[in-house]
Parts: sequence; C-alpha cells; structure tokens
Amino acid sequence: MYDELTKKDIEKMKEEIEYRKLVVRKEALEAVKEARSHGDLSENFEYHAAKKDKNQNESRIRYLERMIKTAKVVSEDSKEDEVGLNNTVEVYFEEDDLTEEFTIVTTIRGNSLKGLISRESPLGKAIFGRKAGERVEVTVDEEYSYFVQIKSIGKQVDDDAISIRKF
Repeated sequence: MYDELTKKDIEKMKEEIEYRKLVVRKEALEAVKEARSHGDLSENFEYHAAKKDKNQNESRIRYLERMIKTAKVVSEDSKEDEVGLNNTVEVYFEEDDLTEEFTIVTTIRGNSLKGLISRESPLGKAIFGRKAGERVEVTVDEEYSYFVQIKSIGKQVDDDAISIRKF
C-alpha cells in the first residue's frame, strides 16, 4: 500500500529527516553518553529514557524514509470551481443544520481538530472533485450515510500553515 503525498509533503518530510539526522540524533547520542557515565545501567532511569528517545528518533526517521519511498505523488492542482487538495470548503450538514469549514489535505496531514480532513476520509472522498452548490451523500459505512451541501470553495491555502502530522 502507498500513501498519496504532494511534492510539498515530501519536501517537508525530507526536511524533518535531515533535522532529525543532524540535530536530534546528535543530541540523543550525547544524552545517552551522559547518562551512561552516571554509573550502574541496570538502575539508571536516565540512561533508559535517553535510549528510548534515541530509538524513537531512529524509528521516526525510518518511518518517514519508508513513506517517501512508497509514496504516490499526487498533484495539488484542481479546477477553479472544484474541490481539490488544499482547498478550503464550506460544507452544510443537512442532518445537523450546521455549516463548517474544512481544508482538504493528504492523509499524512489530516487533523480533524484543526479542520484539516483527508481526501481519503468519508467526507473527503464524497466532496473531492465536486462543485459548489452540489448536494452529496457521504457514506460512512454500510449502515450509515448522510447528506451535505457544498456551500463554497476557497483558494488553496498557504501550504506552510499546514504541518505534517507527527507520531
């Protein structure tokens, strides 16, 4: 399986990898050395915590490298009147009589608490490529679906404002 990423997603991931290799890795190794010098390693919590931090950093580097290696690069371009990546969309939820604003992003950037929804989410799949004014059925699973109406589609947002989700 692959993740759909934009060129900017990959650039940001490469920047994080470089930072982790050049800065975080060096700091983590120093922390391990310092903690090791404090004596008995079997009862040295500081040593075990430093090793854990070092291992988490290395794991994150491997994870990002694997994602880049297996990624499918997708375009951020969309028609002016269609919902596309990085577009801000105002959506009316008929069932709740509520209007909310979302930005459509790639899966790696999804963060529903910040209004960033993945194009792979049920709502993202339903509205992606649709036009303002359209009424769309959002299928959550075999038993539940709901209808939304696309009120408006905004320009692409400043990509620097959207960060890569960290694990």
